[in-house]
Amino acid sequence: MEQPLFGEPYETQDGTTVIPVSRPVGVFAIRDGQAKWEPAVDTTRVALIAVTTGLVAAALGTLAVLRRPPWPDLRAGEAPRW
Repeated sequence: MEQPLFGEPYETQDGTTVIPVSRPVGVFAIRDGQAKWEPAVDTTRVALIAVTTGLVAAALGTLAVLRRPPWPDLRAGEAPRW
């Protein structure tokens, strides 16, 4: 059985027509005969992506520091010690 994607439209006190949807990704606001798309931003998802990116960057940085190559540090400008 299919579930409806759109609900019954209703009008607010200021004359805006609202059409509810099953998965809100934004709103088409109809005012004075003009339709305008207003996206819904999920701040929880944005924060989760930011935290995950930070954790991955920290883990990769830690691995890079811990698994250094075995040869000594090379510095530019020093003469080799034979």
